[in-house]
Amino acid sequence: MIDQKEFARRRRQLMRMTGRDAITIVPAALERIRNNDAHYPYRQDSDFHYLTGFAEPQAVLVLIPGRAHGECILFCRERNAEREAWDGHRYGQEGAVEKFGMDDAFPIDDIDDILPGLIEGRTRVYYHFGRDPDFDLKLIGWVNHVRAQVKQGARAPHEFVALGHLLHDLRLFKSRDELRVMRKSAKIAAEAHVRAMQLARPGMSENQIEAELLHTLRRHDAVVSYEPIVGSGANACVLHYRANNGPLRDGDLLLIDAGAEYQCYASDITRTFPVNGIFNDEQRALYQIVLDAQLAAIDEVRAGRPFDAYHDAAVRVITAGLIKLGLLKGSVEKNISEASYRRFYMHKTGHWLGLDVHDVGDYRIDGVFRELEPGMVVTVEPGIYIAPDMKSVPAKWHGIGIRIEDDVLVTSGDPEVISADAPKTIAAIEALMAAARSTQAERK
Repeated sequence: MIDQKEFARRRRQLMRMTGRDAITIVPAALERIRNNDAHYPYRQDSDFHYLTGFAEPQAVLVLIPGRAHGECILFCRERNAEREAWDGHRYGQEGAVEKFGMDDAFPIDDIDDILPGLIEGRTRVYYHFGRDPDFDLKLIGWVNHVRAQVKQGARAPHEFVALGHLLHDLRLFKSRDELRVMRKSAKIAAEAHVRAMQLARPGMSENQIEAELLHTLRRHDAVVSYEPIVGSGANACVLHYRANNGPLRDGDLLLIDAGAEYQCYASDITRTFPVNGIFNDEQRALYQIVLDAQLAAIDEVRAGRPFDAYHDAAVRVITAGLIKLGLLKGSVEKNISEASYRRFYMHKTGHWLGLDVHDVGDYRIDGVFRELEPGMVVTVEPGIYIAPDMKSVPAKWHGIGIRIEDDVLVTSGDPEVISADAPKTIAAIEALMAAARSTQAERK
């Protein structure tokens, strides 16, 4: 659990960056209708959560550096016994101050009357324009209300500034408490992958395995951090496969890309393993290439290395491996320069990870890949995919899709793989699956 002192520290840090003549406005996520009167499960906006830890909808955070009557203000729902009987507890204005460390709090229904007065006297407004068009219009209306009173001595903002540039750079560097939560998230997801390996059998279906993943996550008070990919056989060659309803066949590989979200922080793990517990020769050869590529890439996740260095390392190992197997012709350098490897490996090797699976933060600064720094967390996920209809490739390779993904922390020394509890070597996977089958046989 992240302490409220950290949320307060984040707010203070952001206010130091925006300056004393600014106002920052961050609305909570909207509730979304799934169909008729049923809602999608509510998930708080990541930026709003980062600054408040407040999980309720219909709320707006306002930061006003230097304001004598309180710098941190939350507009939120009032306590309401009738509505709480239907929808659950609300913190109300007292709870916003006592439990979440706000300096002041007002009912969300009063925001039209109060917020223009808070905007008055500020020269810059920091805000995420474009996320919610309806709120954009409200904000413009509040500013215009202040501008209409300029002749009476009011001072209106003259500049809107994108909030993401400042806030997302803060989010890129994870604190000690954040890393504690992210390690827990990764541990939960790794346990789910282990359970899938232990239970998968020929004759089962992809959705049965998905159910086992969800079972593990919910046991640990987590949810999925994204829609899981559970692709067997040729389905593993579809990068964003989502149907998860195919059969598990003897002799096929099963690719599972699934992460946990714990206390809003994501993990993102992919493992590929044989449905019957034993890699065949072709699967073994390709799998080892991907694993070697991943290990080489992880070794590049170090402070001072450019972000793209670990992708380049994975590409080099994969290209060399495919040449050795005869799936590519020519030299490593030629195949890399011509991007020939992209027939088999068409995506990048990773991304930022944090409150969002594809977390915020610039990958380039002034057009150049930024250097990795301690506290950043990335995914490392090389793969090889040979679709069933891939021409000029011998049939024995067809329908094999392999990806191996881990979550890696940049430190001042060696990289830390926080998702290491999920086995990934051929020997470890086969041993785990064999032990699970042996245990099941004994019980029978």
